[in-house]
Amino acid sequence: MKKVLLPLLILMVSVATMAQQLPKSPNYQANDRFEQMGTMLPTPNSYRAASGAPGREYWQQRADYDIKAELDDDNRRITGSETITFFNNSPDELKYIWMQLDQNLFKKESIGATSRTGTISEKGMSTSQLEAMNNGRGSSLDPKKEYGYQIAAVKDKAGKALPYTIVNTMMRIDLPVAMKPGTNVVFSVDWSYYITEYYGRSGYEYFPKDGNANYFIAHWFPRLAPYDDVNGWNHKQFLGQGEFALIFGNYKVAITVPADHVVAASGECQNYAQVLTATQKQRLKKAETSKTPVIIVTQAEAEKAEKRENKSPGKKTWIYKADNVRDFAFASSRKFIWDAMQTDVYKDGRKIWCMSIYPKEGNPLWEQYSTRAVAHTLKSYGARTFEYPYPVAISCHSVAGGGMEYPMISFNGGRPEEDGTYSEAVKYGMIGVIIHEVGHNFFPMIVNSDERQWAWMDEGLNTFCQYLAEKEWDFNFPTRRGEPNQITDYMSSDKSVLSPIMSSAENVIGLGPNAYAKPATALNILRETVMGRELFDHAFKEYANRWRFKSPTPADFFRTMEDASGVDLDWFWKGWFYGVEPVDQDLVSVDWFSIDTQNPEIEKELARKEAARRQATISKIRDAQTKGETVVAQDSTMADFYNRYDPYKVTDADRQKYEQYLAGLSESDKELIQNNTNFYTLSLKNKGGLPMPVIVKMEFEDGTDSVATFPAEIWRFNDQEISKVITTNKKVTQWTLDPYFQIADIDTENNSFPRIAKPTRFQLFKQQQLRRAPNPMQMQGAGAGKISSDPKN
Repeated sequence: MKKVLLPLLILMVSVATMAQQLPKSPNYQANDRFEQMGTMLPTPNSYRAASGAPGREYWQQRADYDIKAELDDDNRRITGSETITFFNNSPDELKYIWMQLDQNLFKKESIGATSRTGTISEKGMSTSQLEAMNNGRGSSLDPKKEYGYQIAAVKDKAGKALPYTIVNTMMRIDLPVAMKPGTNVVFSVDWSYYITEYYGRSGYEYFPKDGNANYFIAHWFPRLAPYDDVNGWNHKQFLGQGEFALIFGNYKVAITVPADHVVAASGECQNYAQVLTATQKQRLKKAETSKTPVIIVTQAEAEKAEKRENKSPGKKTWIYKADNVRDFAFASSRKFIWDAMQTDVYKDGRKIWCMSIYPKEGNPLWEQYSTRAVAHTLKSYGARTFEYPYPVAISCHSVAGGGMEYPMISFNGGRPEEDGTYSEAVKYGMIGVIIHEVGHNFFPMIVNSDERQWAWMDEGLNTFCQYLAEKEWDFNFPTRRGEPNQITDYMSSDKSVLSPIMSSAENVIGLGPNAYAKPATALNILRETVMGRELFDHAFKEYANRWRFKSPTPADFFRTMEDASGVDLDWFWKGWFYGVEPVDQDLVSVDWFSIDTQNPEIEKELARKEAARRQATISKIRDAQTKGETVVAQDSTMADFYNRYDPYKVTDADRQKYEQYLAGLSESDKELIQNNTNFYTLSLKNKGGLPMPVIVKMEFEDGTDSVATFPAEIWRFNDQEISKVITTNKKVTQWTLDPYFQIADIDTENNSFPRIAKPTRFQLFKQQQLRRAPNPMQMQGAGAGKISSDPKN
């Protein structure tokens, strides 16, 4: 609706007054969304500063490991012995030590097993599924085996037994003498356990066709639990969903495996000279200077080993060394193909080994993409955080989907069809998971957050960096998480099934959207809309460098992002990280005001057109179409002055009055009139509850457009409904909120004024489809079979 304002001076006063008054509404009530977080965050101290940086007295513990382990391929069992040197860098005296026994997750009586919930399907379940419901441990475990650790001995440096108590997935070791601050203790643990089938984090994958197994071994040895200034001993039980809380240390690990196995592990191998053939060593040497991956163990060699043509009972021991890492993992199989190259992704010219390990079932995808994706990840992440400090990064092909990360090594899915073809989803899914899992070297392997408690601090930050790295791989990369419009379905869900991002990893409902997608989206919104790229990138890099090789908490992240950018973000953390409300802005109405210029040449012509518009009734239109004449038309004596009078004709008196009016105006007032300024009052509602910036696109009658952005603080006086005045020199024909999908608005149908009707599309699915359609490569005959690795490469 258009409204004319008169006179101009009254208009200027009224607009100024509106800007100073608090918004009034029958539903208005004070809100604290823009109050500071205050006691929601822990009190700063000498260990963790108010700026978000480590405090002047920050400390953290350290544990060094010397491990000797053997993989029993026939019985799927690992036996090991470890000597641990634990350094008490805390200011506290410690009477005992807590260790993690993650493999106890698979014991029949574990909390993880007994606390699982579910129901029996009336439509039928297999016996293995029923057994899984009964024991709570999954259907893939061998009922004849007793899973979990068998602790053979716990001894001090002199070989004397130390008393210990196992509490589910934790073990307390009582010390004969309390550890003073600044001292260390040396002790050993002997153990063994049966390996489970791969369950997403660790285990083996069996290949019936050739009778071999690939082993992906992680959280496999008893490890020191953290002791820190926030929690003391972190002995939160491992229930399977939450990942790991760990401390840094130096590792020396000797891994004994069947002689025909290839081993990849965290750190650098110390004895390639003893475990590789002469030809393989030559290839490894060539890879040091190659710009493309070089095959170290070829597909032909792996296939020969699969058949066990020259099987011997021999064994080999691979020795690895990894310094300043928080964990250690390895992979082992006779099926592995291995390619590698050294890449200087950083300006200092330092070389980093980028490697991939995969069975033939991973080709041709893995040989073509994996190692290059590793190198790209190190470059992309390093640009926005810090240079990758380790000497190697390895991608191992595990089961078909998913991935899992450990220092310098990750287990990643993505498998083509048996004929070598693959879908677009499989290709990009594989590249994406490699970027994600290799990227975890930065979060949390170096920026060492507590995954057991705060899954988002590694998964969310890493997914955000993955999103950026995928776009740097290919602008058209089909990213799954990071774009605001990709999280709207989750945020529009029933609040009863939503968890705040700030939920414990073991308790969160919907780990994928909540710990990965929502925080990644929040960071993208901060970067693109709230802070801007320059401020965000500076603050994010500052956080990464402050906390590299240290252990941050959520408060350290929140405070650093504000400290380094100068942007108050408390409202954002409260809404996105502590709450479950969605974003839903509603453009209720727009009122249009134009200025009465009092120029008779303009105003009378506008009045003439408006009168003509109002005269165009259906009766007038039909009267004009008739042939009959009126009385006045038939008898001229019936016409007088008013039949000839034009009320919209500009007179000399009109012009004189206008000149007098102009003489009393300032130059700014004259400019406002000459520009024919339009005033629009937008009425908006915050229906979702989560306040966000208001972004509005204006489409003008001349075909051009413009976008206005207002900060989230526009809601600070009233977080329910507001009015906003916008002035333009052109007439606006269409208004649209969030035109570029920046704020994750869950309902775009109320974002336009006038409203735009949107069609609903229905898609029919064939319920009786018995098998999936072939991928495009198969339909077009593009599959040429698997790549056969060239040993001359």
